[in-house]
Amino acid sequence: MNTVAIRASSLPELFDCPARWEARHLLHKRLPMSGKAALGKAIHASTGAFDAARVLGSPITADAAAGAAVDCLHHPTEDVDWDEDNPQAAERIALALHTRYCADIAPAQDYVAVEAACDALTIADLGITLTGTIDRVYRDDTGALGIADLKSGKTAVNAQGQVKTQGHGLQLATYELLAEVAIGKPITAPAQIVGLQTGATERAQRVAVGEIDSPRDALIGSPDFPGALQHAAAMLKAGLFHPNSRSQLCGARYCPIWETCNGRS
Repeated sequence: MNTVAIRASSLPELFDCPARWEARHLLHKRLPMSGKAALGKAIHASTGAFDAARVLGSPITADAAAGAAVDCLHHPTEDVDWDEDNPQAAERIALALHTRYCADIAPAQDYVAVEAACDALTIADLGITLTGTIDRVYRDDTGALGIADLKSGKTAVNAQGQVKTQGHGLQLATYELLAEVAIGKPITAPAQIVGLQTGATERAQRVAVGEIDSPRDALIGSPDFPGALQHAAAMLKAGLFHPNSRSQLCGARYCPIWETCNGRS
């Protein structure tokens, strides 16, 4: 049976605006990466290098790992639309957050896997194959394993040090399923979100960890109550991808079909 591949990271977009999701992930229409996305990618690169070296038993310094962020920003592998941002300002923020992460977050974490890839988790009866890369798999004090996902942005961590977890549940539940396939072990500890606040000032550059009980039931569903994957499968099978003009990402900068979409207001 043929299945449709869905990247775990794209699942929220499918429900936010199916038409935009279809354009990007089925029709492969592309826009340049935003400056904010480039910044997030750079932070992922440098912190990933730092954590991976520790997991492999050959730790490197935060300064040595920081070069991955600089290289990512100044030698991107895809086009970047910096708009009001610029690589120099992004570099300052990336290096500041990288340093804070390596000093305040990483030492308290017991990671067992970094950037663990799951090439395919096929759910044949739904006609879906899930794919994705899990940022981190951590081990808690009891020995249970859980996932940790890095989220950067200007609202990632508030002034009280609380990480924004709302809206990430379904994506993290999907990552849990992928992680179990990737490492071959059960994931039972609460999911973590490592928030990295990309403020322009030192005071607004915050890092913290928040926990979320992933809604696997809401993702997988039951015979009486279909879950998010069942709804996604029905949408894919019917080929009906309606636009959502009320999406916060409804605009020319974020949607490759915005100019021709007949559903926008």
